[in-house]
Amino acid sequence: GHGGRPFDGMNGVAASLLLNLTSSVRFDGALNVDLNEITMNLVPYPRLHFLVSSMSPLTTSKDLAKAAPTMRSVDYLFADVFAREHCLINADPRRSTYLACALLLRGPATIADVSRNLGKLKSQLRFVHWNPEGFKVGLCGVPPANLPHSLLQLGNNCCIRNTFAAMRDRFSKLYKRKVYVHHYTQYMEAGCFDEAVHTVDNLIAEYDAMDLASMPLEEPPRMYPLGI
Repeated sequence: GHGGRPFDGMNGVAASLLLNLTSSVRFDGALNVDLNEITMNLVPYPRLHFLVSSMSPLTTSKDLAKAAPTMRSVDYLFADVFAREHCLINADPRRSTYLACALLLRGPATIADVSRNLGKLKSQLRFVHWNPEGFKVGLCGVPPANLPHSLLQLGNNCCIRNTFAAMRDRFSKLYKRKVYVHHYTQYMEAGCFDEAVHTVDNLIAEYDAMDLASMPLEEPPRMYPLGI
């Protein structure tokens, strides 16, 4: 909107995400996170490497001047990035299980600020039982232009399976009618489509298994000796 090109806003959000993601490479910080560390800490299984991202404030460069008078505190930023409204895909991470989560904070903040907020969040988020402390934190002291703070959240969360399921369903509707298929079969075998759907189905099933694995098992009934 605002007279710009249709994708200016989307491109601005993507640019902000990349600027936050690479801030530790470009600036010094109290707790810098290398990009390789993100891969190492957030991907426990090679196939489950799809990350859900969210940011706060969720603004583009054109919105910064308007957002400045009502800047959020650091505590609010942590609440924002776990809200579905701040996710960059249509998903609700709080309703699914985290395998791991990275938080990259920019601006003047301390490790105490991060610890305080993580303490509040732990009881609200669901992590797999084998990684209950699955946070990776990065601190960069240099804030973004025109903002006092920003926070990027990258989560390996099982809610991503809903996105894959929606994509599969839309594809299946088209494939059932062989729409556009002739464009591809000039260069590839038609069986590749079935193989791709099978791969996506397996991926969804793996995320489902991870989500169910986080559910606490019911405590079995206790047996007591007679007469006690």
